[in-house]
Formats: sequence, structure tokens, C-alpha cells
Amino acid sequence: MERVPEPELMEGRQQAAAYAAADFSASDGALITRLGQLFPAGLGPRVIDLGCGPGNISFRLAALDPQAQVLGIDGSAPMLELAQQELQRRSRGAPNLPGRLAFRLSCLPDPALPGGFSAVVSNSLLHHLHDPAVLWRCLRQLGAPGACIYVKDLRRPADPAAAQVLLERHASGAPAVLQHDYLASLHAAFTPEEVAQQLQAADLAGELQVAPLEDRYLEVWGRLAG
Repeated sequence: MERVPEPELMEGRQQAAAYAAADFSASDGALITRLGQLFPAGLGPRVIDLGCGPGNISFRLAALDPQAQVLGIDGSAPMLELAQQELQRRSRGAPNLPGRLAFRLSCLPDPALPGGFSAVVSNSLLHHLHDPAVLWRCLRQLGAPGACIYVKDLRRPADPAAAQVLLERHASGAPAVLQHDYLASLHAAFTPEEVAQQLQAADLAGELQVAPLEDRYLEVWGRLAG
């Protein structure tokens, strides 16, 4: 089916709260496990999480390596407010956490973002971008030579009926706002073939590879040239 872009930002407070309250622990945990498989030596000292939302992955990245500095960025102020609240809550039991984990309001492309990150991670950002080339250009801006790169996103099903099947399989018990957004995201997602073309156009095909994952995702991984 044809791709139908959705809004780039989740700026509604009800929408942000629904995402923060949802249980994504299984998929979030699977992402962290996958990082360990792909990069067994670790992600290095400076990690950036693109499109961090309420910070689910950012907190896990900070826990993955207690020495690493983690920066989560997102373009949605309501999402980052929730991430900051959660950081404040967790810091009561881990007072050094705010020194290692920070959140920043930023919409890509953002020339003001610092570079030199040892790892660039993104979960469910790509399908929000009206111009996917923005993400691939940012990898060059943000990643140090040899940086670990991992991008996970939904992949677009073959037709609306297949999208409906995925909705019923994975989100039938979710609140209505999440069901609506999930279906819209499936329609806005890219196929592995489209992403392969994007990597080729960005001159990243020799450094990164893309493959389907499970019944609804795709993943892009590799290292920037040293």
C-alpha cells in the first residue's frame, strides 16, 4: 500500500500521557537485548537516543552502562516533560543519574546538537519523519568515526487488511488513542526496500544494513566509517 505520512510530533498532552502509561517493556527490553547481540563490546561512553519520547529507551541505555553519558532528544515538549518527571523520580534512588542522563528538546535537523557520540540509537522515529533523509544525514552529524548505529522502526504492511491484522494482534487492548496512532504509524512506515534505497542515497549502504524483524519491524545497524 502507499505510504501515508502522519504528524511528525506528538504534541498532545493526552497522547503523551497515554504513551508514558503504556507498557512497552517487552519491546523496549528486546531492543536492549538486540544491542547487546550486535555490539557485544558495548556502545561506548556517549550515547544519543533520537526521538526518545518519555524516555523509556534512554533510561535503559543509562542502566546498560553506569559509566556512559546518555542524551535523549525529542521534538515534543509534553513527552520531554514526562521524561524529566521520571528522571526526577528515579534520581531519588540514584542521585548520580541526572549527571549521566539528560533530555533536550530538539527537532531534526538540528545543527546545534553536539557531535562525537559513540552510539546513535533510534526507536520508532523514522516513520514520523516526512523526509527520512533527515535521519540519515543526522547520523553523520552526530556519530563519531566508528560509532555504533541502531535504528528500529515499524515496517509498512502490504495492504490495509494486513495492517488491521497487526493492530488486532498487538494493540487490541490498548487505549483508543494508541490504537489510532498505531494504525496510522503502520501506514506511515517504510519498507526495508525503501530504507535500503535511502541508505544508498545517503552514502551509508557500505556501513549500515537493513533487514525485517519479527512480523512488524525493521532494523538498521552497523558502524560509521572510522
